[in-house]
Amino acid sequence: MQTTSALSSLRRWLQENRLDGMIVPRADPWQSENSAPHDDKLAWLTGFDGSAGLALVLPDRALLFVDGRYQVQARLQVNTDAFEIHHLHNEPLAQWLQENVAAGSRIAFEPLLMTNAEYALLTATPCQLTPLEASPFDTLWHDRPAAPAGEIREMTLAVSGESSAEKRQRVAQRLAEVGVDYLAITLPDNIAWLLNVRGADVPMNPVPLSFALLSRTGEVEWFVAQAKLRTLPASVLEGVTVAPQEAFVERCRELSAGRRVWLDENAAPVALRFAIEPQGEILWQADPITFIKAIKNPVELAGYRECHLADGAAWVNFLAWLSREVPLREADGNPLTELEVQDRQLAFRQQQAGFIEPSFSTISAAGSNAAMCHYHSSEATSLPLTRDQFYLNDSGGQYQNGTTDATRTLAWGKVTPQQRLHYTAVLKGFLALIGLQFPSGTHGHQLDAFARQPLWALGLDYDHGTGHGVGHQLLIHENPQRIAKKVNPWPLVAGSIMTIEPGYYQEGSHGIRIENQVEIVDSAPGFCRFASLTLIPIDLNQVELNLLSEREKQWLDEYHQRVREALSPRVESDARPWLFAATAPIRVQGS
Repeated sequence: MQTTSALSSLRRWLQENRLDGMIVPRADPWQSENSAPHDDKLAWLTGFDGSAGLALVLPDRALLFVDGRYQVQARLQVNTDAFEIHHLHNEPLAQWLQENVAAGSRIAFEPLLMTNAEYALLTATPCQLTPLEASPFDTLWHDRPAAPAGEIREMTLAVSGESSAEKRQRVAQRLAEVGVDYLAITLPDNIAWLLNVRGADVPMNPVPLSFALLSRTGEVEWFVAQAKLRTLPASVLEGVTVAPQEAFVERCRELSAGRRVWLDENAAPVALRFAIEPQGEILWQADPITFIKAIKNPVELAGYRECHLADGAAWVNFLAWLSREVPLREADGNPLTELEVQDRQLAFRQQQAGFIEPSFSTISAAGSNAAMCHYHSSEATSLPLTRDQFYLNDSGGQYQNGTTDATRTLAWGKVTPQQRLHYTAVLKGFLALIGLQFPSGTHGHQLDAFARQPLWALGLDYDHGTGHGVGHQLLIHENPQRIAKKVNPWPLVAGSIMTIEPGYYQEGSHGIRIENQVEIVDSAPGFCRFASLTLIPIDLNQVELNLLSEREKQWLDEYHQRVREALSPRVESDARPWLFAATAPIRVQGS
């Protein structure tokens, strides 16, 4: 838990600079979900290390806003005597400022850390938003980690399926069609896709932290630290002008005079608006690369399918090992712990050809820890795995040809009848959505309720999305598609990669989630369906089988037959009997 010294230092700085408060977001200049330690100002200030949130520091109050995934975690990590915990969406910052802060109060912010969309919301409040020219953290944060300098590598044509030159021309054609001169690219995964490169600035996020400008004729200016390019083949930089990262905003100011620049309102820092607007015109639309990138080409799709075979084999080897070791270790009085299990799973993945690193921090959660959706085990929190409680594992891998993400919830003994009912409801929601046929172009929010209905029937729900996009050897959470309650205007179409992951979480007791990664494919004319990429047995030991329909049982049997046939040649010999038992037809398992 963070002490209050950082908070006190920031308050003194605000007083010295005659400011009434400051907004400190969980954001870097690229709006990364996972920031480098150098950029994680919110964690330094509050102790909260989740992927979404922001703080408001006032002379006499400090507030931390986090979403539903982190309500439990925030209260464990943050000194609640110093920080009030608020809900990021149910009571957003703009609303709180409107209702609680005096008109004219000078509230500071860093323009590189706030998007234009966020700025537009906050300017409607009575506060006087005050942009800072320099960050106070440059002087207050004395032991601040160095800025990341991970080497950038080439993503070859054999894996990417399309040359960078072809991609640039595709996007440049779009710029010409809408009549803009430049696209300012601030999303690192879009830059990585466009230039066919991958980075190493943040573990498990293989994107280079950088900025770029693409002209309507296809030329690229890449604003990136030169040190990151040490081992990059010169051929990758053909047609690319390299400039220092810190020159990006000023360059946008220079070239915008009399020109039209495309900015993504939800991703571009408002610093670009301040630089461009005085002499140029801005087109506020989502970065076109985001949607182009989301439709995978045949080479990318083949890579996803192949890496899921490798990942599925690693999962089966791991689950077979767990099924043997959990009862044995518990009987010996030396139960496995979350951290031990997490390390062993990584070892199984490392045995697979093409594995690079995890695709996100593994969620290895036993018992009550699983009630925290984005829990990460530590020496201080690691619980033992026992037979009569749920264990939730959400993990994935970055492979040379793709990215994986899956969740399984397991128990080896007997959980309570209520927990069995909860598990069955989550499974039924998963089956309802993954087995759905829907019109091509349907929006994610139109499908979300299918996964929630079995829980709603019990008066239950979960406070996170039901599915997200997954990048191709890129970010584990990829825009623009999403399945959630919140309206998302982007259509679901063939060629996109998503997850399906309903869950249920009861604080202090248990957490359940079942997740498969899927490819959206064409089915009937004008319709699509989800085809599972994930090949991992689903634990049926805790299911109330009498509550499953014949159609649901048929889907599970067919899925498990596919898993068995695909993975039996790939798994370790001592895992094969477990695989055959775990994928046996339901009439056999239930007998």
